[in-house]
Order: sequence, then structure tokens, then C-alpha cells
Amino acid sequence: MFRFKREQSVVNVAGVKFGGQPGELATVLCGTIFYQGHRIVDDEEKGIFKREAAEALVCRQAELSEETGCPAVLHIYARSIQALQKYLDFAEQVWTGPIIIDSADPLTRAAGAGLVTELGYADKTIYNSISLSTDAAEGRAIMDSEIDSSIILAYNPSEPGVDGALKLLESGGNVLEKGLIPLARDYGIVNMLIDPGALPLGSGAGAILRFSVVAKARLGLPVGSVIHNAISSWPWLRERGAAIRKCCDAAAGSLQLLAAGDFLLYGPIENAEFIFPVAALSDILVAEAVADLDIFPGAGHPLHRLV
Repeated sequence: MFRFKREQSVVNVAGVKFGGQPGELATVLCGTIFYQGHRIVDDEEKGIFKREAAEALVCRQAELSEETGCPAVLHIYARSIQALQKYLDFAEQVWTGPIIIDSADPLTRAAGAGLVTELGYADKTIYNSISLSTDAAEGRAIMDSEIDSSIILAYNPSEPGVDGALKLLESGGNVLEKGLIPLARDYGIVNMLIDPGALPLGSGAGAILRFSVVAKARLGLPVGSVIHNAISSWPWLRERGAAIRKCCDAAAGSLQLLAAGDFLLYGPIENAEFIFPVAALSDILVAEAVADLDIFPGAGHPLHRLV
């Protein structure tokens, strides 16, 4: 293992800390609820869902977080602003930690920034995400909100790979007039979480792992990914049984953590049952590996709780 020469920023969102040197902080794990096709959702547009089932999933993530020492974030996906409002009302009653608001629809995302501000949730909200596709209207909505935390999606289709992602973040490369990092600052974002985006296996998915190391060394910001997407899009794996799919998903998550990942968007919240133990194991191994590099795991780290 290694220690970065550059000082590593630690981002604090509603008491959950992201970043630092490898082995210093436990990995933050973000489980997605109400995602497209989630069987607990009865109407994606209206936000009608099975409340008891949703509450059980959220509580289980919280229990596993408390047991292992890996902090958790609730990643809320919504098809519409109507649905998002209902999901936020639910989350406020059953979840005390940070939330990520997300949608494939930019209008819903933009409206969501205003909604969490109106509801008083902005200080614990992480916007997902500021990216190449963020237009002026969405940027204005973020700027006008009180949100100061966001995932910065560094996917650069014009130049895939580590170098292209870094150019997009810093200067805009050949696709934006300004890099995503200075652009996010213009929008009022203080807490930046860097995500390179996930490509399918065979199309450059492995760059996620190298990007984590290079980006932390160069930028000093917290880095993570949704490496789960690279695994779930693997056609060969879809034909295998559930146990094999879970093993591969867990292995991919562990690789991200060993490649200096600070957070993991681990996919469906149901995956918490195997992701939290794997992340805790990875965090313990990394912490022990850097013990002679003057890096000490913080309070509540899995090394202190489970060993």
C-alpha cells in the first residue's frame, strides 16, 4: 500500500467523512433506493411505494453501518419531482444520515435542488451529479439552492480514460470552456466527490481503478465510483446464478477500495448484506497495510469495531 504525498482533503457531509489517506477513514457506502425497476415501487412517476419494505431496507443499511463502522448514505433515485418529494418525506422519518438526490431527468434534478433547500435538507444533501451534461439551467438551479455538496462525474466521452477525465475536471478538455471543478465552485459547491463514471467490461472499465489513485494524487479530493454498473452490464455474468453475481459485485467493490476509493455507490440497497462486510474487510486490510506509514484509522473504523 501507499501514502499520498499530496495532502488529502476530508469532506464532511452531515457528520459523515469522506477522503483522507488510505486506511485513515472507513469507506462511505451509498445504497440506492427507488431505482428504476425497484420492485418496492408501484408507481415511479407518482412515487407510490411499499413503505414497510422500504423502511426495512433503510433500517438494515443503518444496522450494518453501525455494526461494521462503514458510514452509509441513502441514495434516492426519482423519476419525477412528485416522486422525489414523497421519497424525501419518507427518508426524513426513517433516515438521519446524508442523502444523495438523483434522477435521469435534468429537470427533476434541478427541481430537487430547490426542493431540498425549501425543506431544510440541503446541508445533508449530495447532488448527483455535476457533469458534462449539466446545462446552464441546471447549474443556475444548483447555484440558487443551498446545496454545497455534489458528486462530480468526470466521464469524458470524447477522450475516455484517465487523462481525458482529468482534463474534463481541471480545464474542460476539448468539450467545455471551464473544468468541472471550477464550474462546481461557481455553483457554490464546497464538498466535491469525484466519480470517473463506469464503462462496461471490455470498454475500459478498469480505468476506474487507476483513476482513483491518479486523481487522489493529483487533486487531493475524495474519489469513488459506481463500479457496480460495470459488473451489472456484463452479459456473461447475467447468465450466471445470483451467488456468482454477488461474488463478482463484491470483488469489484473491494478492488475499488484497494485502489484508494473513499466511497462506493454500491447499487441496489439490497446489496448491503454483502457489501458492508466486504468493505469492512477491505478497510481493515488497508489500515493494517499502512500501519508503518504513520497513518492511523479514525475512531469507529472497522479495525476498531470488528477485530
